[in-house]
Amino acid sequence: MSGAVTERVGPVVDVHAHLLLPALQQAVAERDPEGFAAAQALEARRNGPASLAASGRMIGERMPLLTSLDARLAEMDRQGVDVQVVSPSPSHYYPWANEEVATWAAREANRAIAEHVAGAPDRLIGLGLVPLQHPDLLVAALEDAVVGHGLAGVELSSFAGDVELSDERLEPFWTRAVELDAIVFLHPFGCSLDERLDRFYLSNTVGQPVENAVALSHLIFAGVLDRHPDLKLVAAHGGGYLPTFLGRSDHAWQVRPEAHGCRDLPSSYLRRLRFDSLVHAPGALRALVDVTGADRVLVGSDYPFDMGVDDPVDRVREAALGDADERAVLSGNAIDLLGSRLPKGRVRAVAAGGVA
Repeated sequence: MSGAVTERVGPVVDVHAHLLLPALQQAVAERDPEGFAAAQALEARRNGPASLAASGRMIGERMPLLTSLDARLAEMDRQGVDVQVVSPSPSHYYPWANEEVATWAAREANRAIAEHVAGAPDRLIGLGLVPLQHPDLLVAALEDAVVGHGLAGVELSSFAGDVELSDERLEPFWTRAVELDAIVFLHPFGCSLDERLDRFYLSNTVGQPVENAVALSHLIFAGVLDRHPDLKLVAAHGGGYLPTFLGRSDHAWQVRPEAHGCRDLPSSYLRRLRFDSLVHAPGALRALVDVTGADRVLVGSDYPFDMGVDDPVDRVREAALGDADERAVLSGNAIDLLGSRLPKGRVRAVAAGGVA
């Protein structure tokens, strides 16, 4: 470490990291082989053969990082990350599953995440799952995650079947999430544009940012954030295309009556949301911080997938946000988000220029 130590801060926290659950995947396939096969066929159409083959190789190569606690902790140490917020791989959403399979799968995912993070409670915090396609089951699944297994919240897709995040049937879920002070981590999986994105890996590079933008727009324009202003929602991938192009949404809100379902300008709701830093370019991260405020952005790596980054702390530093904003993104905002759920005692020294 070079430079004089100026102050002590809380831990560096990565809010976007995943755990793969192969046993759960196999069990779901066995419980509903026809539904699972149909879902696999849909993924094949959405992604195309080249992307499926590349993804298969990538998962095989990274299986230890995706499943092993020891490998996870070693990689965190290398990255300079003190605490990870670990959520299931989005491949475990199973949005096609019936009520019985979906309920069982969510509970099993919650149990598995809790077991994994319990192996290193000073380093890991867990998020569970809820079956978005069955709105009537969401509150029970949320309570299973937070109350039953001590997780910090749940991961949620951008849509499931005919259920959008603006759906009125989700109101009890948002209410209960606020009551439990639960984090809701918005992370898409799949894109409804389907075969239009089936080559060049557009299903991910374009599809994920599109899904983030659509899902957040549903939340904003439907007034969900007006009715639940204390909702702790974190959007993966920097919120996708929405945060830096909200001028068009503001204009629609001003001139189109059907776009006036929220009380305030759409852009003002960026201050009620949180975003991870996974935007892949220093200029993009500076732009995100500029429009949301430095207090709304947190470190996100998408560990350990290849569309994530294996140097998330360095990526934040490369954006040259300034010392105070950098410290907020690396640590301070996570302290505000996680509160008492943050493991105690992991403090890093900060020298001039950043976290040591």
